[in-house]
Amino acid sequence: MNKITLIGFTEFKRLFNSPLAWGILAILQFILAMMFLLLIDGFITGIQTEAVGEAVSIGVTDVVVSRLYLWAGVIMLVVMPVLTMRSFAEERMNKTLPLLISSPISFTQLVLGKYLALILLILIVVAMVSIMPLSLFVGTALDYGRIATSALGLFLLLSSFAAAGLYLSSITSQPIIAAVASFGFLLLLVVLYISGTSSTNASELFVYLSHISHFFTFTDGILNSMDIVYYLMFIFLFLVLTIHRLDTTP
Repeated sequence: MNKITLIGFTEFKRLFNSPLAWGILAILQFILAMMFLLLIDGFITGIQTEAVGEAVSIGVTDVVVSRLYLWAGVIMLVVMPVLTMRSFAEERMNKTLPLLISSPISFTQLVLGKYLALILLILIVVAMVSIMPLSLFVGTALDYGRIATSALGLFLLLSSFAAAGLYLSSITSQPIIAAVASFGFLLLLVVLYISGTSSTNASELFVYLSHISHFFTFTDGILNSMDIVYYLMFIFLFLVLTIHRLDTTP
């Protein structure tokens, strides 16, 4: 087992040594389950009833599945800063960061190891979200391709949240400040999308810079290589910034 994997699994276990991760996952599952049931109820009592006799009707994947993934992305915009705030800020606060830096591992291995722990947690979240729409296969026809692209989009979106949160956690010694800064930054990117799509101040640049605009493409069932490249570049940028920050830590 290499050092990155060892750090990753150690950090992953540490996340679940406290009730924080367990509590967040439980609350997240409860909220998304309620949203899922509400979307199904709305589909059955509303759209499906109105579509009786229509030549073309809206499917359950359009109404329930895509919107569930969208809600998951919105909720995780709030949750992910809480999960990433302790990554380095807590190490600074507890004065254990110098010990990590002086250990026989490189800054790159340290950052990638902590990021791997977050990726493992993200995979659990994506699996939790995906199980709900997949449970509908018994009673209805699902667009599995759209579910797959939505799951991939959610994974990339949350991975970008984690990379940004990791960097912002590395520049402060207070976890709460790291969480607030991460949330503020992620929210700013959403505001860029809203501003870029407004009728009075439309801007393709703002739309492109916003992570949420690329996520919408995945939930529409479209697999665009440019969107994948955007997320990979976003993640790479913030991981490099995190490594550089640790490298310049006095």
